[in-house]
Amino acid sequence: MELWILFGVFGGLLLIGTPVSFCLGIASLATVVYMGLPAMVVFQQINSGMNAFAMLTIPFFIYAGDLMMRGGIADRLIAFAATLVGHLRGGLGQVNVLASIFFGGISGSAVADASAIGGIMIPQMAKRGYDKDYAVNVTANAAIIALLVPPSHNMIIYSLAAGGNISIADLFTAGIVPALLLALALMITAYIVAVRRGYPAEPFPGGMAIARGFVVAVPGLLLIGIIFGGVRSGVFTATESSCIAVLYALLLTLVVYRQLDWNEFVDATLGAVRTTAMVLLVIGTAGAFGWLMAFLQVPAATIAFMRQLSDNPVVILLLINIVLLVLGTFMDMAPMIIICTPIFLPVVKAFGVDPIHFGVILILNAGIGLNTPPVGSVQFVACAIGKVTIAESMRTIWPFYGASVAVLLLITYVPAFSLWLPNLFR
Repeated sequence: MELWILFGVFGGLLLIGTPVSFCLGIASLATVVYMGLPAMVVFQQINSGMNAFAMLTIPFFIYAGDLMMRGGIADRLIAFAATLVGHLRGGLGQVNVLASIFFGGISGSAVADASAIGGIMIPQMAKRGYDKDYAVNVTANAAIIALLVPPSHNMIIYSLAAGGNISIADLFTAGIVPALLLALALMITAYIVAVRRGYPAEPFPGGMAIARGFVVAVPGLLLIGIIFGGVRSGVFTATESSCIAVLYALLLTLVVYRQLDWNEFVDATLGAVRTTAMVLLVIGTAGAFGWLMAFLQVPAATIAFMRQLSDNPVVILLLINIVLLVLGTFMDMAPMIIICTPIFLPVVKAFGVDPIHFGVILILNAGIGLNTPPVGSVQFVACAIGKVTIAESMRTIWPFYGASVAVLLLITYVPAFSLWLPNLFR
């Protein structure tokens, strides 16, 4: 009965449009009261969910990404990407994807990527004759790449949800090859759709233009190397790297590029505070929800149920992917990671799946969900920028969905794509 109350209250509140953090907290409180436990338990678990030293990385990485987004970094990264791939058919679509790789390594956020890259690229693509739905769909799907490359704060959330025993450095490293695979698949898809629709190619700017674009963009690109290289080499921890990222972002935007004025600095600071508050509230309430699931032995019941269905890891992983894709249609990313990790991680470990490998699978599943209504936050941002409706976008998004799901299946069943690079650094 306790599980019916926990999931029933959560689902009912979610259906009537209650913010997900309140759904998680109220469902946990209702279940605890029904069980006769002190209500204080819920608040203790909320505090425990947020009270982890590694959690400091999240606000600092969010702040660094916001500073660099407002400080002109996105413009320079897009300009550099344009010199590299703008001459291909449907060149601006290719630029969009490549710029997302570069900017994702700075922001670590799909929403920030869609906002920064989309805010520049979607109007440009519309102006040069690209259909708005194409521009929106390329932007929204390319933004998922940011979730897989360092400094993805969702990787940090997964590590914490798994008990803090999974190396953040290994997770950062594990996402790089899958991110490149996803980018390649989306670029091929963008090219095929561009050919079918007869979109133009930009003229090749020449080697000197590429060199100039690289020189201008290299200060921003260096942040990727500082974060990844520092954490991977052990020079500093992930938490320390997030602080260094903020200091570097301030130095770059205030001293080198000089595009961050006082008002934008204040907006970036307040924006980071608001975003951090929302993320931490979700993490805290999801922590209480997850504690109750563990207390009620949901993971053990899930393992037993999965074993009844099949003993084949291929089938189990396929079922888990389907469940995660469905959950992604109505759950935001952070609560989905925190709720699903304690349920499914013991299951996949029982079938011999590496926790780092599963982390990449979970992150990509949740990322695809960010482009799936009714709770597709990245899709909403891209559609708002492109001034098209969700329905218009969904009619033509399927080739890009197909590419993302194909990469998901490839990563799921070929663990080497996720584990080769972390093993190389060990």
